[in-house]
Amino acid sequence: MNIVCVAACTAGIAHTYIAREKLIKGAKQLGHQIKVETQGTIGTENELLPDDIAQADVVILAIDVKIKGEERFKNKRVVRVKTEVVIKSPVQFIEKVAKSLSHA
Repeated sequence: MNIVCVAACTAGIAHTYIAREKLIKGAKQLGHQIKVETQGTIGTENELLPDDIAQADVVILAIDVKIKGEERFKNKRVVRVKTEVVIKSPVQFIEKVAKSLSHA
């Protein structure tokens, strides 16, 4: 599965980056490709390119706040989740997303 993700928390500091790391580790553990953009206090990092988005099977928005550029994901399968969910159980969350895609 090819995943793109945006992570953003309320403060734009800790949970944003922890969620990014957990998603990357979880996806790699399960054999999936993932790219994670962060939108935090220092702005946008690892910005997703149009090609990244076009090739994605799913978009995960691990967000606790409104993000910039959400319109980029129009016509893509989008899964919204709180950052704390992906921090606590990233592997189980990604497995659930993969399962829902296989039933789509």
